[in-house]
Amino acid sequence: MGDLALDLDQLTAIDMHTHAEVSKDGHGALSPELLGASAEYFKAHGHRQPTIEEMAGHYRERRMAAVVFTIDAEHATGHPRISNEEIAESCAAHPDVLIPFAGIDPHKGRAGVREARRLVEEYGVRGFKFHPSIQAFSPNDRLAYPLYEAIEELGVPALFHTGQTGIGAGVPGGGIRLKYSNPMLVDDVAVDFPQLRIILAHPSFPWQDEALAVATHKPYVYIDLSGWSPKYFPPQLVRYANTLLKDKVLFGSDYPVITPDRWLADFEKLDIKPEVRPKILKENAARLLGL
Repeated sequence: MGDLALDLDQLTAIDMHTHAEVSKDGHGALSPELLGASAEYFKAHGHRQPTIEEMAGHYRERRMAAVVFTIDAEHATGHPRISNEEIAESCAAHPDVLIPFAGIDPHKGRAGVREARRLVEEYGVRGFKFHPSIQAFSPNDRLAYPLYEAIEELGVPALFHTGQTGIGAGVPGGGIRLKYSNPMLVDDVAVDFPQLRIILAHPSFPWQDEALAVATHKPYVYIDLSGWSPKYFPPQLVRYANTLLKDKVLFGSDYPVITPDRWLADFEKLDIKPEVRPKILKENAARLLGL
């Protein structure tokens, strides 16, 4: 596996959720229609699509590390993905701040399983991102099981988008079904792959209580706090983050639609115990990623 040159003591935080939205040749991760809907939803008009190089600079200036990934939804959208190899190689050029994850469409079957193994063994990929609504699959669909099996065996985490999505919001039809992003579907995955490290991404509106139930019940299920400004977190999420889930909640921004600066400024104002803050910002992620 690729060696990360992260100096944990020097880092103030690890952002578990950032998107590579554009490849070196300018190809976008999603169609302009879906991405435009996302910008509208997040009120992130004119947000630039930074290159991975620029992302490295952004996080280095802030003494933070960031997990970087893209979404592979070729089967459902017909839009070619950004190459996982390109993302991994670009991250490998900045091993002090960037941590590569990969996106593989579960519809790719055995080819996806082979790719997952190659990405971890040869490219140093440290985890995998799934977006059930955009990829148009239910997390507990057997079609994805060979891929989960490989990821569990490789010993890296699987991160699942949960809850509503800004992508495709307001697009009539849009082909995106919210039901696939209910965290209870991921509970089945946690049962069937008991050693798989799972991250439920985002405050899971409208299924926040479901996410909290799964994360408290299943020993290897975590929650990342990306995609929302902390000032909008539901009170029960804050309560659990402070207590029962203090070792399983992770800082994530959703950069570039939400910047780490904005997220952290709002997080400052949340009523989180002083001893829990460093866990959420860095320590839980470092342990989960085996850093």
